[in-house]
Amino acid sequence: MIKRKICIITGTRAEYGLLYLLMREIEKDKNLELQIIATGMHVSPLFGNTYQEIEKDGFKINKKVDLKLVSDNEVDISKSMGYGMIGFASSLKELCPDLIVVVGDRFEIFSAVSVAMIAKIPVAHIHGGEITEGAFDDAIRHSITKMSHLHFTATEEYKNRVIQLGEEPNRVFNVGGLGVDNINQLKLLSKVEFEKAISFQLAKKNILVTFHPVTLENLTAKTQFQELLDAIRELKDTKIIFTKANSDTGGKIINTMIDDYVLHHKNSVAFISLGRLNYLSALQFVDIVVGNSSSGLLEAPSFKITTIDIGDRQKGRIKGSSVISCLPNKASIGKAFVKSFSKEFQSILNVAENPYGSGGASKKIFNIIRSFSLDGIIKKKFNNINLTNP
Repeated sequence: MIKRKICIITGTRAEYGLLYLLMREIEKDKNLELQIIATGMHVSPLFGNTYQEIEKDGFKINKKVDLKLVSDNEVDISKSMGYGMIGFASSLKELCPDLIVVVGDRFEIFSAVSVAMIAKIPVAHIHGGEITEGAFDDAIRHSITKMSHLHFTATEEYKNRVIQLGEEPNRVFNVGGLGVDNINQLKLLSKVEFEKAISFQLAKKNILVTFHPVTLENLTAKTQFQELLDAIRELKDTKIIFTKANSDTGGKIINTMIDDYVLHHKNSVAFISLGRLNYLSALQFVDIVVGNSSSGLLEAPSFKITTIDIGDRQKGRIKGSSVISCLPNKASIGKAFVKSFSKEFQSILNVAENPYGSGGASKKIFNIIRSFSLDGIIKKKFNNINLTNP
C-alpha cells in the first residue's frame, strides 16, 4: 500500500507547539508518511534556531527553507516572502507531498501555500475564519483559506465565516482549538522544576508578557510597548517573565526594549522562546498573561487565569470571560491590572471556561486527513450564500 505523504510546514515556535500532537499521530500511523518543512523563525539565528527544538523532540526535518530574515521592515519582510517561495518551490517539488498542513496566518505560510496552489498540492488549513483587525495576518489568513481545500476551525462561528468566504461546507470542520490538546496531554512541570528550567525564582505574584507589533499601524510598536513597561513598573512584589516578539514588522524594537528592561530590573527575565513545555507550565504559576498574543485567548483561559489583551491586534477574535481588553496606554493597562486582582474578577475566573473547547482537536484533524478522499479535491466550487436585504 502506498503511504499518504502529509507535509507539515511550520515557521514559528507557536505553530510547532500547536502542531506537535498532530505530528505525533501522523508519525505513528503505518499508512502515512510524515514530512516536515521548517522555515521562518525556526531557521533564523535571530530567533533562536528553534528547529533544534523540533529535532530534540525526535522528529526528522526533511527540508529547511531559509527566508533570510535580516530585518523587520516592510521591504525586507516582502523580500523574505519571495525567498520563501523560491525555497518552497524546490522543496515541495522534491518531497511531492499528497497534502500539506498549515496553521493560521503568517507571511511565510502564505508563501508556502501560494507555491502549493501553483503546484496543485492540496492544503489543509487550521485556525481559519478568525479575525485580527489590527494585523495584516487577517488578510493573509483569509487568503490562505481561499487557497486551501480542507478547513479545520476552532469554533462554530469561525466555521461559518470560512463557509461565508465561499468554501464548501462538507470541507469545513469545527474541531476546537489545538492549544487545549497540549494542556490536556503534556505532563507539565512542577513549580520547582519550572523555576529550575528557566533559572528564575517566582514570587507571590507573577505575570507573563508577550507583545507583538500591531502590523496595520505605522510605527506604534515602540510607543505602545513603552506604555506597557511603564504600567508594569508600577506593580509591587511581582516577577515578570517576557517572551520576545516574533519576526513581524516592528518586532526588533520590542525585543531591544525587553533586553534593556531586564538589564535594569532584577525581578524580570526574558526568553526568545520558552518552548512548548515551559510556556504551558508557566501558565500554571502566573497570575496574568498580558500583551496581545493569541495564546492569551486560546490557551490561558484553560488555566483560569487573567488575560489582559492590549490594543487592536486581536480585535475580532472570540474572547472568554477571563479576558480583560484595554487600550494601549499606561492608564488603561493599569486599570486592567487592578481589575484582574479584584475579588469580583477572581470570582469570575473560578467559573470561566475556554471558548475554544476542551480538547481533542488534534485527533479529529488526524482522522480526517488520513481518510478524506483527495481525488478531485483541487477543483473547488464556490459556495454561494443566499443573502436577504435587511
